[in-house]
This record gives sequence, C-alpha cells and structure tokens, in this order.
Amino acid sequence: MCQNPKPSPAPNPDPSPSSSPRPRPRPRPGPSHSPSPSRNPNPGGEERWRGDLKKQALVQDLARRLSGGDMSTRVQAAREVRKLARASAKSRSAFAVAPVVQPLIAMLPSPDHDAREAALLAILNIAVRNEGNKDKIVKSGAVPHLVELLRSGKNSLRELATAAVLTLSASTPNKPTIATSGAVPLLVEILISGSIQGRVDAVTALYNLSSCEDSSNFILPSEAAKPLLALLKDCKRYSKFAEKATGLLEILSRTEEGRNLISDFDGGILSLVETIEEGSLLSAEYAVGVLLSLCSSCREKYRELILKEGPIPGLMLLTAEGTKKARERAHNILDLLRDDSKKKKVASKDLEILAFDIATRVDGPVKAAATAKRIMEDMGLGVNPTRPLNGKPSSLPVAWEHFDEGAHFCIRYDVDLGSSMSARIICPLLYHDDISFPSAISALLLPSAPCALLLVPGETLNRILPFIPTSI
Repeated sequence: MCQNPKPSPAPNPDPSPSSSPRPRPRPRPGPSHSPSPSRNPNPGGEERWRGDLKKQALVQDLARRLSGGDMSTRVQAAREVRKLARASAKSRSAFAVAPVVQPLIAMLPSPDHDAREAALLAILNIAVRNEGNKDKIVKSGAVPHLVELLRSGKNSLRELATAAVLTLSASTPNKPTIATSGAVPLLVEILISGSIQGRVDAVTALYNLSSCEDSSNFILPSEAAKPLLALLKDCKRYSKFAEKATGLLEILSRTEEGRNLISDFDGGILSLVETIEEGSLLSAEYAVGVLLSLCSSCREKYRELILKEGPIPGLMLLTAEGTKKARERAHNILDLLRDDSKKKKVASKDLEILAFDIATRVDGPVKAAATAKRIMEDMGLGVNPTRPLNGKPSSLPVAWEHFDEGAHFCIRYDVDLGSSMSARIICPLLYHDDISFPSAISALLLPSAPCALLLVPGETLNRILPFIPTSI
C-alpha cells in the first residue's frame, strides 16, 4: 500500500532572524574591488548625454513650431533657432537632420517683415561654419528667394540677404547655382549703394563666386570698377579685403570698358602701384595683373599713365619676391614700360660707363669689369664682346637720401646722356654669393627724368659712401 509522502513543513511567512540563514556581509569597495554598479563611472559623460537629449528635444520642438504654428509662433521659433545655432557647432549640426531648414525657407517670401528677417538670421546662423548646412540650404531652394530679397527687399533685408549669399557662396558646390541665379548684378548694386558692411559683404560674395569652375557662369559688370577702387583706396593694402578687391579688378581689366573705368578713376592706378609695394603676395599678383592688362591692351595709351605713378621700384622688387605668377607678370610689364626707341641704343654706351662707374665704386677696379658686365646683362642690354669695358670712374654729381623706413636708401646720379632721354637704374635687394653688389639691375630710359637711381640696402651704401664725391 502506497504511503503518502510526508508533507513538507509550511513556509514561515515571517521568519525570525534565528530561524533563517544569516546573509554574508557585502564587501566594501576598495582597491581590489570593482565599484558598485549603481554608481556612474563617468558623471560628466552622463551629464553631457542628458544635455544632448534635452537639446535634441528642443530642436524637434522648434521644428514642430516652425511647421505648424501661426506666424507669430513661427517667428519666435525662428529667433530661437538663430539663438541656438549661434551657441554651438553641435546645435548647427542638429538642425541639419531636423526638419528646420525647409520651414525657414518658406518664410522668406512672407509679406511679414519680421518673418523674413527672423528666417534670414536663422538661415545665416545655421549655415555659418557648417558646409553640410550650406549645401542643404541651397538644395532646398533658398537661392531664388534670396535673389528676390536682393532685388526688392528693404535695405536691412537686402544686406542680410547679401550676408547669406556670402556665406552660402563659400561652399564650392553652391557657386554655380548662385552665379547663374541673377545674384551677381544685384550684389554689384549693393557694392555701389549699400552701407559699408553691405559693400564689404558684396565684395566677398563676388570674390567667392569669381572662382566658379566654369568661368562663363560669372560675368562681373564693369560698373563694379569704381566702387572697388574706392574701397581699395581706403583699405589697408595688406588686408584680405584688398586681395578680394584687386582680384575682382583683375577680372574687370580683361575688358576694354573695365580698363577705361580703372584708368579714368582718380588715383586708381596709384592705388594699384601702392598695393604692389605694400600688399600681400596675392594682392600684388592681382594688382600687377591689372597693370599688365592695361599696358598690354594699348601700350601707347597706358604706358605714360602707369610710369607717372612710379611703379618701377615695386615692380623690380616683385620680380624677386613675388609669387611665380607675379614675377612673370612683373617682368612682362617692365618690358612693356621700357623705352625701346632708337635713342636707347644711342645711350647704351653711356649706360656701360655708368655701370662700370658704379661697379668700381662698390667692388673696386679689379672686379669692376665682371660686375659691370653682369649689371648690363641683367639690364637686358649686354656688352660688346669684342670691346672690354674699360671706362673710368666718372665724377658724376651724386646725391643720396633716405629712401624708406629701414636700411634702404636711394642714391641719385644726375646724368646727361646727350639727349632728352635719361637713365634710371633700379636695384632690388638681390645678391650673388660672390659679390656684394645687387645683381638684378634694370635700366629704363624715361623721358623727363634726368637722373639715374640706384636702390641699395644700407650695408652697401656704407661701402659706397667713402667714394661718393663731397659735392652732394
């Protein structure tokens, strides 16, 4: 007979401490123990994570309000977008994935001034320093609305639209779209009649667009020449703005109308010469390009206009210190400015004597012949190989004066070449290793300039001074 199993005792619902096993004490965290799982090993990371979640929620809320609210709600949301976008790069990146850009663009043609202004400012701040946002804004159709604001908006909106075009045009993929949208002539209007900030922004936007891969997409109206020269005249020659202004002027100098406007502007050529002397390498490259375009197009018309502004010292220095393109351009324009008339050939013997005289004063009679020959070769004149240079140091009346702030001086040799022509010799600061005399000397026969100029550094001047006649 089967027996029932012995029933197990009922569980004690409230066991006393004496009747239940004693729990083992939990080890305290120490050097050999891991921290409790309840503790956050990186409290700063958790705080940032929570902050990111909060920011994402705010971005989504702004997107919702921009899309579905009434106009006042949308304006307020756009202002908050601007504020948040200005705060950090992360916020700008968050707007790239949220449905924010399209509702802002939809506000641009609104008849409400506040709505257009708020949308423009928000778009501008979303695009700053974020290439992805710039491209998305253009692809979403913002450019036609910006062009319309440039055309018919109030002054404040036109200048905000100019700033937006400037920012968007900094992205290479956007340049063809903007350049072919009709924005360029409207930017030139801002350049002519806008505020100082508007004009500066217009120059930068135009400069951005000028580097379009397809140059046919960018046609700069010649009316831009005068305001560009006016701005160049007043700006610092070494500034980035001067680079942009001279770059646009070089483009304008490729047309006859542009060249006429540049040469007719009071002080225009002088500003370009000063930019060659004082500007950055890029500014000097552009500026000498403008002068070369002028002189190449009609040497008879522009040669005297350019020479009148004293460009030779700056051009000579540029042949030594400029960019590769600037050096080539400087050599080319010096060739165009040089007087190649028959009178120059008549005066070549006098120049040989003058070169020998200068070389003797600096390096002594032993090295004078070799140095003078090198001088003449650098001038592009050469010497007669069948007749050695055996001129004697002449008693040329000499005057020296301080030329520039620093160790550069100008020595003036008054020379009568027996005609209405005279010689001007300019030496940039170039040296061969084996001689102390400047090696790159260019001779230029100029009308109504009865002197020969030698531009040397102070250390060379100190060597020359003992030989200079006292009758200064």
